[in-house]
Amino acid sequence: MTGCSWQFCNVAGPFPSNMVRGGIDTDGTVIYIGRAFHEGDMIPAKVMPDKNACYICYGGEEIAKEDFEVLRSGDFVWEFASGGSIPEGAVQSGQTADGEILYIGRALYQGSQTPGKIQITHGCLYIPFGGEEVPITEYEVLCLK
Repeated sequence: MTGCSWQFCNVAGPFPSNMVRGGIDTDGTVIYIGRAFHEGDMIPAKVMPDKNACYICYGGEEIAKEDFEVLRSGDFVWEFASGGSIPEGAVQSGQTADGEILYIGRALYQGSQTPGKIQITHGCLYIPFGGEEVPITEYEVLCLK
C-alpha cells in the first residue's frame, strides 16, 4: 500500500515517535492506529502505549494483543462515512481470512474517540470497547490525502 508505513511493535515497547493518532480514550489516554493478526485475519487495532496495550475486536469481543504493527507518519485525513461505505483513498489496513479488505475507522462512543475496523459487508465500523465489539453505523474513515 503506497503512502503508508507499518512498524512491528510489542506491548512492552519501544514505540516509534511518529505513530498516527487515532483518538482518545475516556480517561484522556491517546490512542494510536495499529493492526494485528488474529484467527487468520489482519485486523485494525487501537494501540495505547501509555497503558502498554493493543486491542482488536473480533467475534463480539475486545481482544488484547501482545504483538502488532503501528501505522507511522503519512499524509492522512479523516472522512465521514456511514453504513459500510468507504470514501476514495481509504487506507486498507487489513484483510479477513476470506479475502475481504478491512479499513480503519473511528467514532465517538461513551466519551471516547475510538478507532476500529470497517467491514463493508457488515455495513458498519466495529470498535473494541469495554470488552466488547461495538458496531457503529456512522464513523470517520482514515484516508490518504
